[in-house]
Amino acid sequence: MTAAFPLITAHSGCMDTLDNTLSSIETGIRLGADIIEEDVRVTRDGIAVLAHDDEWRTEDGRLIHISEMSMAELQGLVLSVDYAGKSGTMTIARLDEMLARVQAAGITANLDLKTDDSVEAAAALIHHYKMADQVLLTGCGPDRAMLVQQTHPELKKLLNVDMELFLTQEYTDAVRRTCEDAAAAACIGLNVPYQLVREELLEQAAARSLPVFVWTVNEETWMERFASMGVASITTRNVDALGRLKRSLTTEITKVLE
Repeated sequence: MTAAFPLITAHSGCMDTLDNTLSSIETGIRLGADIIEEDVRVTRDGIAVLAHDDEWRTEDGRLIHISEMSMAELQGLVLSVDYAGKSGTMTIARLDEMLARVQAAGITANLDLKTDDSVEAAAALIHHYKMADQVLLTGCGPDRAMLVQQTHPELKKLLNVDMELFLTQEYTDAVRRTCEDAAAAACIGLNVPYQLVREELLEQAAARSLPVFVWTVNEETWMERFASMGVASITTRNVDALGRLKRSLTTEITKVLE
């Protein structure tokens, strides 16, 4: 039986768009991604917004912090961007704007929670849109994953694998600890930096029914490798290339079956 191709997760800022923008979301949707990943923070008045960092500079050079501003104060501010090799200007998008687009597309949102207070703000919107089945919460180390489990056990979450754990322990021990932490918080899978993925991790995760979501894979040779290893999802900024790989493999399988 042929293994299914991994789900395509469009990383925030895919295809050279600016991270955490509506353009990033709409580009991922247009290119056929199964999952759209963006970062989530909260304003001073509890509004969930899309942003990786708390600190920003406005176009006129003023330093601001999202956590110290209300949504009304943020709205319309033009921010300077110099991140991940990209530069430009943007305004802050709200999480509800993302969820509305993902819901309409019938796909899944991957919400990378940057702070603990993002949990409640995100949960409220997920329930408002009735999207519990269309959202994965990530950015969850063991403590945040347990917080989600204690406050919103109905929401699906992945355990973010701790790179430091793998650098300070034997690989086998780190894999075992990771799977134990995921099970303790009732995580539905593992969110793993691609550098840490080995067959041993995939086997141990599979034994505990923990699908492995791999990030962030932008090179086509690595995409092919992870697709052949049977991971559940590949997160990439290069959505177009991963989509082409999926189509080419699908074509090859079809020819074999003819």
